[in-house]
Amino acid sequence: MSLSKQLYIIIAFIFFIIFSGNFLISVNNMKGYLEVESSTKAQDTATSIGMSLRPLIKDKEDAEIESIIKAISNSGFYKEIRLEDADFIIKSNELIKASTDLDDEDWKITKISVDPKYGYVEKVESDKQLNEQLLKLEDEEDEIDVSDPFDNDEKYRYVPSSLYKKGGNITFDFTAQKGDKSVDTFANITINKVLIKETRNIKFESVPQWFIRLIPITLEEKRSEISDGWNTSAIIYVSPNPGEAYAKLYEQARNSIIYAIIAFAVSIVLLLIFVQFILRPLKRIEGLAKDIAKGKFDVINPLPWTTEIKNVSIAMNDMSRKIEAMINKLTNNLANLSKKLSEDELTGLSLKQTLGTDIKQMFIKKETGYIFDIRIDNLSGYVKTHTDTEIDDYIINFAEKLKNVTIEEEDVEIKAYRIFGSEFLVVAKRCNYDCARVIASKLKREFNHLSEKFELNEIAHIGGTPFNELGTLDEMRQAANEAYEKAKLIGPNEYFIRDKNDLSRDMNAWRDLITEIIDNNHFIVDFINNTYMLKDEENLIMQEAFTNAKDKENNPIPIGSFISIAEKYEKIIDFDKAVISKIIDYILINNIKHDICINLSMDSIANNTFISWLENTINTNKEISKQLVFSLSAYSVAKDMELFKNFCETVHNSNAKIIIKRFESKFIPTENLKTFNVDYIRLARDYTSDMNKDRSKIEFVESINELGNLLNIKVCAEAVKEEKDLETVKKLKLFAISR
Repeated sequence: MSLSKQLYIIIAFIFFIIFSGNFLISVNNMKGYLEVESSTKAQDTATSIGMSLRPLIKDKEDAEIESIIKAISNSGFYKEIRLEDADFIIKSNELIKASTDLDDEDWKITKISVDPKYGYVEKVESDKQLNEQLLKLEDEEDEIDVSDPFDNDEKYRYVPSSLYKKGGNITFDFTAQKGDKSVDTFANITINKVLIKETRNIKFESVPQWFIRLIPITLEEKRSEISDGWNTSAIIYVSPNPGEAYAKLYEQARNSIIYAIIAFAVSIVLLLIFVQFILRPLKRIEGLAKDIAKGKFDVINPLPWTTEIKNVSIAMNDMSRKIEAMINKLTNNLANLSKKLSEDELTGLSLKQTLGTDIKQMFIKKETGYIFDIRIDNLSGYVKTHTDTEIDDYIINFAEKLKNVTIEEEDVEIKAYRIFGSEFLVVAKRCNYDCARVIASKLKREFNHLSEKFELNEIAHIGGTPFNELGTLDEMRQAANEAYEKAKLIGPNEYFIRDKNDLSRDMNAWRDLITEIIDNNHFIVDFINNTYMLKDEENLIMQEAFTNAKDKENNPIPIGSFISIAEKYEKIIDFDKAVISKIIDYILINNIKHDICINLSMDSIANNTFISWLENTINTNKEISKQLVFSLSAYSVAKDMELFKNFCETVHNSNAKIIIKRFESKFIPTENLKTFNVDYIRLARDYTSDMNKDRSKIEFVESINELGNLLNIKVCAEAVKEEKDLETVKKLKLFAISR
């Protein structure tokens, strides 16, 4: 996950935590405030109603009481307003009327009682009686009889039991008297605790039910006592309506959420801009790191202004410069070592291994030319009679003649090689038979001059043969040697040049044979150069696919000749497709776990149709794509390095790998390795053959391995046979070795 995404997530999470906390605190505070406000308002209303009803409470059935309560209830701020009787007062005339045994209201009650289960009843002193008793207390000498058992305004207080706190149908037993007549009777009186009750439905039109269920609001019922004289006559109860509180709370919560969303959106937009601005230097650092991994050593300029990122940028710039300097140093060392390994120290001519790679390059480029076998006659005899200095001077003068031979035709390229001791070769590219004779005749004249200078009868003989694009280097050297032997028979410093007609194979026959083999898949795929990790010699990491084809006489066809003819007659693309298909089938059928190295031709990778086919084939077999290692030789890559670079990108995009085999620095400058981004290079055998005897080879392999480590390229050695050479390779800690 990218750093920007992590920052977005972290900041969004922090914002959510802060908003959630603030939101919950805000809603909770608002809820508490609304509860207190509603309760306070309810209490104030209850007190106000109580004060208003106090003058009217003497007559609890007064219609004005109900009018006042209804008027306040209609405001809608209250769920319920309830007036309850706190002092159950029953008048004597109510009892008389309720009795079925009494015929008129002239009866007087002398005695009254109720069943204990209902509670008890007591007589209420009238105001007049209370005043008379107070006067009596003030004048104890006056004895006034205040009792009036037949007072028409007698009242009785009913005190209910716990079962009848809320009232009910109560039976009162009493004795009534009229004149001399006395009657024991009863009366059923319905006692109502609730005198008046006004309720309103709780409306939540603008508040969703989930909000109500999520945030319960608890509003307590408030009360106020209404007294009549010394006694509490009634109690007024007021219950707040939560609808208004919910409406205000929901509005507050909704506004908070809307504000939070807007604030979050604005914050994220600002954050996007800010993070992009802050991370831009990090992207430049990331790009620099990737460029360094690819071998591109740039620097970050201008430096970012953020202190920490600026310090990292400075460190990255420093690292880039140091690695570039290290690689340049290694590259220079490799160039010097390569030159030392490829040139003869005495004459400055190229050595035998250089000849092999140059001839291979001629095969690839389909060039024509001539090869001249030239040997110093009787050098051993000259050595016996001269000093080392004289011998070196003689060989140097001879080499200068080979090195400086020229011809008027500008297209011809001439290069001389020292093979061993007195044996030399000259290769003339794009040279025909007549050109070869001109070169040989010029060398003959130069050798005659040397004969006079060093007082020798013979200097050397020259044998020339045309470049055979169907043959091998050994075959051409053999043909040149045969011509050399014929030159010796002609005379001192003479030459013999073979004609093109001496080639043993017929090109038309070769074309038909190769076409038939490719079209019908008459070849098999073997595996050579098994590659093992040096630190685990039993761990097979790669095998190289090798095609084996035979001619009509069932003789093996040299693979170099086969490829050369296939390229000449434009059959190489079909051949490479067939090989790749066979190898993929081999991996799938045999459940191969290690990598397979597949050799390709430059003609194939230069063909867009082949590249499209290759991409589709690899993508169809994604499960084994990592096991496909496409191989090209160093001298093939040198033909078109930009094409090879594009091919590397295509292969890596398909998750496959690339190896450069027979790597030689004279074909591919080591600085070019930085741009290719290959996975492996396999060194040419000449670098590791007899390396324990040659310090220059050891230094070269060591340097190329260090360069590979810096560029994430695995360096492999090929076919190290000598035990001492193998020990040297192990000490240098190369990645792998092929056998």
